[in-house]
Amino acid sequence: MKKFFRSLLARYMLIIVLALSFVQVAYLMIAILLTGVADNFESPYTSDEMNYDQIEDNWHKDANRLETEEDISKHFDKWKEQYHDATMFWVDQNGTLRDVTEERDDLPIEWTSSFTAKYIKDRYGDNPFTVIAFVGEGDTDGFVVFEINRDVFQKPMQIAFNQYSGWLLIGTLFLVIFFIFISFLFFRGIRKRLLQLQEAMEIRDVDELPVQIDVKKQDEIGQLEQTFNQMVHELRESKKREQEEEQLRRELIANLSHDLRTPLTKINAQTYKIVRQDVSDGSKQAIHALEASVEDIDKLIENLMSYTLLMASKYKLDIQEVDIVRFARERIATWYPVFEKEGFEINVELEPLHDSVWHVDPIWLGRVIDNLLQNVLRHANNGRYVELKTASTNSYDSIIVRDRGGGMKDSSNQKGADIGLSIVEMMVKGMQLEWEIQSSNDGTTIQIKKNIQDKK
Repeated sequence: MKKFFRSLLARYMLIIVLALSFVQVAYLMIAILLTGVADNFESPYTSDEMNYDQIEDNWHKDANRLETEEDISKHFDKWKEQYHDATMFWVDQNGTLRDVTEERDDLPIEWTSSFTAKYIKDRYGDNPFTVIAFVGEGDTDGFVVFEINRDVFQKPMQIAFNQYSGWLLIGTLFLVIFFIFISFLFFRGIRKRLLQLQEAMEIRDVDELPVQIDVKKQDEIGQLEQTFNQMVHELRESKKREQEEEQLRRELIANLSHDLRTPLTKINAQTYKIVRQDVSDGSKQAIHALEASVEDIDKLIENLMSYTLLMASKYKLDIQEVDIVRFARERIATWYPVFEKEGFEINVELEPLHDSVWHVDPIWLGRVIDNLLQNVLRHANNGRYVELKTASTNSYDSIIVRDRGGGMKDSSNQKGADIGLSIVEMMVKGMQLEWEIQSSNDGTTIQIKKNIQDKK
């Protein structure tokens, strides 16, 4: 139950209840106010005995007792004392207007039968309230008319309501606006907290992780904030474990690489001694195969170390201006005897580029070209073809390495191409270059690209 009262639902229900209570209290206060005001409105026409039927009966009874003109005048004076807002007049048997209590321009001196009929029709059920009665017992002495505005018979409460209805409307509008304002503040607070949570999700610290936020309330959004903070905490713990595992892995690889190089050095020394001895040709071939295997293992260990250093961002990058055509020519020259020994057809087409000066790390770029050529030697030697060339387009300059092997999907008896290409990818991106691989059963083409708009 305590959790429910802290929720947003409970708060909004409280706002609704308060709004309804305000309405009821407001109507009660208005009723009390109108009652108090109505007590100040005193009128002789609002007693329980004063009603239209009673007035009409009394007027007819008094009119029946009239005989002379003096009686009519006294009759008017008597009713005027009680109904001082009323107008009374007498039209005699000749249709002449007689004895009018107040001057009126709308009453003609001579009353024709058609005007009389029209007058009666206009006054029937309309305002002012009108009573017409014949004078005396017969209908030969004319008729007397009583007129009074119907508004004077309103109850004090009705009068007060009519007078203060505008204030009542203003008060109602104020309550509605007040409820809307409270609801606006409520939902604005929710929106503000949600936006703060969104901003916290977008902010990153030095580890590229979200930052925790302060939980100020224990409602639904507060629970969401707590869950978010718990998620951030778990991410930090996971990041910490990952960094510890990565550090342990790097140390393991470094130690393992160092420990492996020691026996490889001994193996190289022993094979060198054996080659110098007088052994058979078959033994020499076996020793050369062993030397090649040792060299391959050494290259794999070197790649593994480089990959580990690159992943840890500890492989130093030294950007320099390099004549890329000349650099590629010097690099392929060191590999030329190797490919020639293996019977490869070597095609070198190093033409000037739009901009032959690249801003790269010569050690990194040399490692990239060496890894690509080494992969050709290891995994595409069945094609016996290697090509190194430069090319320019309207958007980029590039170095191209091509072979005629079985493609990337072709299985090889020597592994390690994946880690070598991973090193190539990280080094290429580290030097702000791009690369592209196209591979099929007819061979593989790899381009190292430098966008022309990136020229310095």
